[in-house]
Formats: sequence, C-alpha cells, structure tokens
Amino acid sequence: MRRLRGRLIQPFLKEYHLQKTDLVMPLFIDETADRLTPIPAMPCQFRYPPGDIGSAVLRLQEKGIGAVLLFGIPAHKDPGASGSYNPEGVIQEAVRRVKSVAPGILVITDVCACEYTDHGHCGIVGEGLYGMDLQNDPSLELIARIAVSHARAGADFVAPSCMLDGMVSVIRQALDDEGFQETGIMSYSTKFASALYSPFREAADSGFRYGDRSTYQIHPGNFREAVRESEIDALEGADILMVKPGGFYLDLVASIRELGLPVAVYQVSGEYAMIKAAAMNGWIDERNVVMESLICAKRAGADLIITYYAADAAGWLDEEQRLL
Repeated sequence: MRRLRGRLIQPFLKEYHLQKTDLVMPLFIDETADRLTPIPAMPCQFRYPPGDIGSAVLRLQEKGIGAVLLFGIPAHKDPGASGSYNPEGVIQEAVRRVKSVAPGILVITDVCACEYTDHGHCGIVGEGLYGMDLQNDPSLELIARIAVSHARAGADFVAPSCMLDGMVSVIRQALDDEGFQETGIMSYSTKFASALYSPFREAADSGFRYGDRSTYQIHPGNFREAVRESEIDALEGADILMVKPGGFYLDLVASIRELGLPVAVYQVSGEYAMIKAAAMNGWIDERNVVMESLICAKRAGADLIITYYAADAAGWLDEEQRLL
C-alpha cells in the first residue's frame, strides 16, 4: 500500500478533488447598515450594506467563486414577516444589484421568515398542542409568496429552509403559476435542530423569542426520519437536496445521494466558528483543517458545499495549483 502513497504518485491517485465550482459563499445583507459590520461570533465574516453587495460579489467572482447564498436582515420585523416578500425588500434589492453587476453568478436565496418575524420563528405562529408554535399550513402561503418575490427579482434558485411539510410542492406550484418554471429549488431537505446555529442567529438577527425549532427541524438522533424528509422533497419537485449541518452529518449525505438528485451540504456557522476559534488560539492549522473538512464532504457525496470558508478555500486551491 505504501508504494501507492509516494509523494509523486499521490496526486494522480487522489480519488476526490475539491474544485471552486463545488463552493457556495453565504452572504448577509443588512438593510440597517451603512458600513461593513463585523459579526463577533464569526470572525472575518460581515454584514454588508445593500449598496456594497455588488462589489462584494464581484470580488468573490474574481477569486473564482461562482455561486452565492443570500440572507437578508430587514429594517422592520412584524408577526407576518411582511418584509420578506416586499418587492423592494432587502433580498429582492440585493438580487437585482448582484445580477446587474455579475450576471454570471449563480444567485441562491434563502427562503424563510425567521429574519423577518418579530418572534423569530420560520413562519406564522399560533397556539398549538404545547403552546405557541409554528403553524404549518398557514405558513405555506407565506413561504410561496417569498419564493416568488425572489424569483421575480432574478434569483436562479430559491432555498426554502423552514422545514414545513409540503413546502417544496407549494413553492414549485407557485413558481410555475407565475411563469418561473426555470427557477430551481434547493431544498433544506434534511435540516437538524442543531446546537451549531448560534453564530448564524447573531449574524442574521434571527433568534427566537420563545420556544425552539425542535418541532419542525429534525432531532440529531433520527437517521430514518432525515432520509425520509429528503425523499419527500425529491418527490415534491426539489432540484437539489441539502443536508445541514455538514461535518456531524456526512453519513446522511452518503445515503441521500442515493436518491439520485444533486446534494448540497452546509458547513454551518458553528462549524466555522469552532475552526476559526481554534485556529486563532494556535491549536490547529486552519488551512489544513478547512481543506480536510471540505474534501471529506466531497468524499461523502456532496456536489455543492456551502461554506463561509469559500473565498479562503478558493485562494488555497490556487496556491496548490501553482505548486503542481
């Protein structure tokens, strides 16, 4: 076996290769910001003012990043998330700006209400069996309305992340009815009720005022349920399935790939924060750990990797190429 691990032969026998076209960069656009705003829980990540998002995407494009996932922080929140589907809303405007300066960038938009509701849940809430909770069917109309508004602004893919039953079917029908048959759906089809989202909630100002999301996201111990969620979304018309978070759940990536659709994995804010914090303390080699985590996602079967390290990884891939 060691003869096949010689330094010169290794590059020729590597089974999986990371490429820039595997990477998607998440970006936060803050309607209330007038300058670049650091995110304390995610060092080196920022909220962008609406006017700066175009130039930010151009810089990513220059690095070879061809896809972005956009999240919005609105100036106004209310129980019905009215800002989420506003034609002049923060994401709708951001999509138009990005497409005007970088039409070749694949624009994916997060479709959810949690950043836009004053209670922080992912749709319409009401009294449930165990108190106030997300109401599934009343929220579907809202989610479909958000998706159509994003498509109308120019999004290439919409990415529903609310884990509502029937969300893909309702969005697909709404998009088709409005003439957006070519707009794709990247579904957060297998999304766990994870402890790794805390930095994101700070970044997107999407924390919940009461309760939690365990009644609509998957418990980390449930494998069969997780696969079934993706099976259902595939049957409803999803174009790409997603597993979120990434590193702790790569076993699901391998299984969901068997459904035959492209699979994305989201290396979430908590994963980023753990790597970054350990690297800042000198406990790990940041570059090596990041690249190892990304190639392992590829090995598990991911076609796309959404990661806050996308820009860094693109630069490191360039350096590796120059050394060959």
